[in-house]
Amino acid sequence: MRKSRPVPPQAPGRALEALVLLCSVAAAAAAVAQPLALGRTLDLLLRDGDAGWWLPLSAGLLLGELLLDSATSLFTGRCNATWTASVRTRALRGLLRAAPEHARPYPPGDIGTRLTLNAADAGGAPAARAALAASLITPLGALVALALVDVWVALCVLTGLPALALLLRSFARDTGATVAAYQRTQSLIASRLLEALEGADTIDAAGTGERERARVLAPLAELGAQGRHMWALHGRALGRSGVLVPLLTLAATAVGGLRLAAGELSVGDLLAVGRYAQLTAGVGAAASLLGAIVRAREARRRTRELERLPATAYGTRRLPPDGPGELRLCGVRVLRGGREVLRADGVRVPGGSTVAVVGRSGAGKSVLAAVAGRLIDPDEGHVLLDGVRLDRLTHDALRTEVAYAFERPVLGEGTVAEAIAAGVRRPSRERIRRAARAAGADGFVRRLPHGYDTPLPRAPLSGGEHQRLGLARAFAHAGRLLVLDDATSSLDTATEHEVDLALRRSVRPGTRLVVAHRPSVADRADLVLWLEDGQVRAVGTHRELWHRAGYREVFGADADAGEGADAGADVDPGTGVGGSGPGAVRRPEPEEARP
Repeated sequence: MRKSRPVPPQAPGRALEALVLLCSVAAAAAAVAQPLALGRTLDLLLRDGDAGWWLPLSAGLLLGELLLDSATSLFTGRCNATWTASVRTRALRGLLRAAPEHARPYPPGDIGTRLTLNAADAGGAPAARAALAASLITPLGALVALALVDVWVALCVLTGLPALALLLRSFARDTGATVAAYQRTQSLIASRLLEALEGADTIDAAGTGERERARVLAPLAELGAQGRHMWALHGRALGRSGVLVPLLTLAATAVGGLRLAAGELSVGDLLAVGRYAQLTAGVGAAASLLGAIVRAREARRRTRELERLPATAYGTRRLPPDGPGELRLCGVRVLRGGREVLRADGVRVPGGSTVAVVGRSGAGKSVLAAVAGRLIDPDEGHVLLDGVRLDRLTHDALRTEVAYAFERPVLGEGTVAEAIAAGVRRPSRERIRRAARAAGADGFVRRLPHGYDTPLPRAPLSGGEHQRLGLARAFAHAGRLLVLDDATSSLDTATEHEVDLALRRSVRPGTRLVVAHRPSVADRADLVLWLEDGQVRAVGTHRELWHRAGYREVFGADADAGEGADAGADVDPGTGVGGSGPGAVRRPEPEEARP
């Protein structure tokens, strides 16, 4: 049995657009035919007192025009909604499919504006185009009908049409630049507002609310000026057409009156001539539709930028079935704005080991973590997992075997269980709970109103609890490589120690890459990868590296505490504070403290 092809997502929109065009054209045809029928009806009534079938025809055309206009409005609303949903879906799909470094130039507020206001404007374009086509059919048809009634009146009206055409052309040209600037300013305000909302606590604590308010609203004056200019262009176009249309109608009526007096036209013809002159000059009413199309065109350009973001390409290979999770970085270089932010060559992480990545702020820790699991691709070099380059793996193979946990995980709006199980194949209840227990989250989850079935928006979570749910999701998903990018920063020391024990005992064995800021985390790791200014400074155990003053400075320890253990520094390399117990060497007491 032959399978049917899937219907493209834009197919319903195309059908509705065709219905809008069909109803609009039919309404235009009824509007063009109605004056002729009405004029013929009037002539028959004046001459014979009986219009015959012309009277019901006139009434039918009038009623049909009303019904077709109503149908056009109905289909226009549905068409706009369908196309807006399609534009948003495609833009969002392009954004989510893109590599993170390609999406980084677009702030969240700007993305929100593109997916809401701009998508709505762009979604109205198909119906507006159909309506514009119909609005042009009406004056052209009216001009042809006018020529059939009386060619001299038609020539009179025709002389004024070039002025209306120039008016529309000027309006479209001037409006495009203003609309583009207006939409950019909207995005700027939205971006600044979102930044302020995210940092509301910091702003309140610093007492800089008024300054932030001024910063967010600073572009408002420019937005107002652009909006006024846009409406001025629109009003000018409507005003000029509002002057031209009555003048053309008056001229056509005057010529028609002269023709009536000369016996060349009947009363019914004069009625038809006046109505056709109005319809022909009504081309100026297309300014509103043209303005909507211009706005839609600029908005579609902005949503298409998200839709066309370069997508991450995947290969066709899979990992060997029993690989230990060995990670290697060969000739890796990552550039940001032309500046090198990471260089790692010949770095090897043994399979099944836990490696702590340490370094000062800006040293490149998160960049290395992103490269290790292919959240970003290096500008040079490649990363191998069990001997296979990450960029040659299929998407399924990569995301099945590589899991991440972040400092601020995005959990979504489902239930707690759904948040933990996100991305996990065939998640069982027991697997979810086991991952939660490993992350130290099972206790507080059970105390929620509905336990694991509690919707996240109704779950009052602290920063640490939020982070533990992110860890639980990573643990449930854990394959042969688990990357923890500052994923335990909000945990207390005891909970962090429990999570570390669970990593070794309860979570599937594999390689662990941990971005660490605490010496205790580095001390429990099998190896430490020390970064400085984007380059690998050294690789070794925490206790080996502790002998180096620069390494101790990473954790804020006293760099002058001696030249390592041989100098008798009273610092515990596991905590970065004064040591105790067998083998600990104390500092000499000050002179005044000696007996």
